Amino acid sequence: MNYKTAISGMEDAIHNVLHMAIKTVYPKYYPMEVVDFFCRHHSRAHISEGIATGNTGVLTNGDKIIGTGCFDANHITGVYVLPAYQGQGCGSHIMDCLEAEIAKKYDTAVLDASLPAACLYEHRGYKTVGHGIYELEHGVKLVYEIMEKPLRRPAHI
Repeated sequence: MNYKTAISGMEDAIHNVLHMAIKTVYPKYYPMEVVDFFCRHHSRAHISEGIATGNTGVLTNGDKIIGTGCFDANHITGVYVLPAYQGQGCGSHIMDCLEAEIAKKYDTAVLDASLPAACLYEHRGYKTVGHGIYELEHGVKLVYEIMEKPLRRPAHI
């Protein structure tokens, strides 16, 4: 497995990872309005914007993109892995890479954890510091955990 910065031309593969993961995992935890919200949010235009910032990465297995991660300053904004590769350490590998990049400039990483991911983040040392609620259509509420983790910055900084 190799994690690298995403480049233009990877939009379709990243879109596939995002939508496959969302449509497979999220219905087990959230109503369809939430699944649809995340699929709309992770549009090709949004993916292109993330690539343009230089803060989106991809995890590859050979030539195949099997996962993706993104951050903005010290905020991890997304980690997704194709369902066939989940439970094999891919998400942890992406998190290691994102945390290492964030630690170059910040002492703390922050993220908004979906219900399916909260336990993964707790095992990585994240602590819940708040709860978020986002109102969707039909009175549906998207609930999530706001989590933080102190990072050890490299000694040379």
